[in-house]
Amino acid sequence: MISSMMKRSIVLDGHKTSVSLEEPFWIALKNIARIEKSLVSKVVEDIDSERKNGNLSSAIRLYVLDYMIHASNEHIEGFVTAVVPKQLDIVAA
Repeated sequence: MISSMMKRSIVLDGHKTSVSLEEPFWIALKNIARIEKSLVSKVVEDIDSERKNGNLSSAIRLYVLDYMIHASNEHIEGFVTAVVPKQLDIVAA
């Protein structure tokens, strides 16, 4: 599977910044924001404020992975179809 990088602009703390992520991560991030009844920009702002080191793109990828792991461990109904984009080709255990 080949997934191209997509660059998007997000406003964090009043400053516009660009974030590059693979399309499946953008899709998952949008789905997480929808599930949490939030905005993508708010979710990214929270990720940014919590990260200890590394770049924002890496922190977002780790957040999406962590969200998926915790959601699957909590057996959230519809987790795979709601969060995981088909492009990731992840099979639920």
